[in-house]
Amino acid sequence: MSAADQEPGIDQSRGAQFSTTHWSVVLAAGQSSSPAAQAALEQLCRAYWYPLYCYVRRAGHTPEDAQDLTQEFFARLLEKNYFALASRERGRFRSFLLTSLKNFLTNEYHRSARLKRGGAQSMISFDTADAENRYVAEPIDTATPETLYEQRWALALLENTLARLRDEYAAHGRGPMFDLLKAYVWGERNAASYADIAAQLDLTEDAVKKAVQRLRHRYRGMLRTEIAHTVTTAAEVEEELQHLVRLLRR
Repeated sequence: MSAADQEPGIDQSRGAQFSTTHWSVVLAAGQSSSPAAQAALEQLCRAYWYPLYCYVRRAGHTPEDAQDLTQEFFARLLEKNYFALASRERGRFRSFLLTSLKNFLTNEYHRSARLKRGGAQSMISFDTADAENRYVAEPIDTATPETLYEQRWALALLENTLARLRDEYAAHGRGPMFDLLKAYVWGERNAASYADIAAQLDLTEDAVKKAVQRLRHRYRGMLRTEIAHTVTTAAEVEEELQHLVRLLRR
């Protein structure tokens, strides 16, 4: 990609991104109570809470219990410095989060303790009504809690990346262009034609085609960055991408 095609203010280097990615910051904190690690972990949790909620619901908990348990899990994860238990050998944030949740639910079961409504002091807030509305709209199938978690994790990666890309376009005054072109990121069949988009943007069809190419290229780069925030090495980014593809093909 030429310098003219690069997005302003964005480091296109893959190698540079692993010095300060969210999960590597968390892991590097070790036993410390680093504010940077705490902030990084909180940002990751905010981005990927819904796959966890899906897991808890699919595991058989009621909507009310699932809301309480998910919030309490985040409260303990953040307040009790659970990230100090993580290690590079434990691998990706995706795996660490699910393992931590399973352990949490097992402990809750053995204690036979249920939270009182409104009793959780969660540092992660999410719309509990929206969470359940999204869950009841999930396809009725026989997917295990683990499978559903993995699938929703994959979709969360794609959605978070698309949202970041939308913000980037909007920041440069190209929000309307993004809204017209975004369907081409996925290759949707019902996307408006290049001719229709060109007419709305007062561009040539050739200019629209090039804009779509830049959009897709930028999306792929941002998706890699989004994944990089949850792993520690470039090799793991490639592995996660392959895992993502397999999940989306199911």
